[in-house]
Amino acid sequence: MKLAFEDFIVFENEDYILINKPPHLASLDERNADKSVSILRMAKAYHADAQLCHRLDKETSGIMAIAKNPEAYRHLAIQFEHREVTKRYHAVVNGVHDFEGISVYLPIAPIKDGTAVRIDRVKGKLAETIFNTLKAYRDYTLVECIPITGRMHQIRVHLMCLKAPIVADPTYGGKPIFLSSFKRKFNLKQGTEEQPLIQRVALHARSLTFALPNGERTQFEAPYPKDFDVVVKQLEKYAL
Repeated sequence: MKLAFEDFIVFENEDYILINKPPHLASLDERNADKSVSILRMAKAYHADAQLCHRLDKETSGIMAIAKNPEAYRHLAIQFEHREVTKRYHAVVNGVHDFEGISVYLPIAPIKDGTAVRIDRVKGKLAETIFNTLKAYRDYTLVECIPITGRMHQIRVHLMCLKAPIVADPTYGGKPIFLSSFKRKFNLKQGTEEQPLIQRVALHARSLTFALPNGERTQFEAPYPKDFDVVVKQLEKYAL
């Protein structure tokens, strides 16, 4: 199936394109990967001067801001620098948790090969995330995550510290989610193996709030993609 950049767009004006990034698509070109497929390449093919204002992990879906000109890029970069941009993520985590404005303030350092991070109180860089429970289910919780800083894998490692690892995130202790684990009278066809409900880290960038060049502070939202939506709908149906 060919991905069409136009299908990702949730908002566009003369300065910005806001997209709902699908999962499994890298923000920037990856080494040794298919050079034709990254958000940056697709954005530049759509608008020659496009610049990504921030990044999302390859597996993470959700809202991304892309600037259409250098002035718009600078305008948003300054807001990111001054922590004036509000980012809200939704995550499905293992376990039942009651978070109400819980702040995790733990420094993060990359692990040697750069593919993961750890908490390091000596060499780590300052990192803070705020967590709120949106809905608790049987054995799972839908959590809102508001990163104050923007470190790599920040939300994932901070949730691990709260003993609430994200579903399907083995790097940080998250276990896969199976329908059979919470649907009573679950029957699997003979001779078939049950597949997890989601095949990637269950993290979605839900909204981004920042001031447009005219000074108007605006919130942009990205609906759940199909895989994340399935998890939440099944939990609503069978795990309350």
